[in-house]
Amino acid sequence: MTKVTISKWGNSIAIRLPKAVTDELHLRAGDVVNLDVRDGKATLEKPKQQLAPSLAELVAEMDRLGWENEPETVDWGRDVGSERFYDDE
Repeated sequence: MTKVTISKWGNSIAIRLPKAVTDELHLRAGDVVNLDVRDGKATLEKPKQQLAPSLAELVAEMDRLGWENEPETVDWGRDVGSERFYDDE
């Protein structure tokens, strides 16, 4: 068992994890961990590797945030002629 000191951090309190603990759990600054409190005991664990969000999850997030990032529609006028674009010019 390792003793640690609880410190003030802004409006919160924090526990500084010793290097031996972070090495054993393979934790780095910025990692997200799960904290579970049951029966007066706190358990800290690193979540399993998460996959990239699915397209459905990304679209659901767009719906949640609204469409303020949708690009403006530009009216280029009516179609004329049969323009051709060549990449090799």
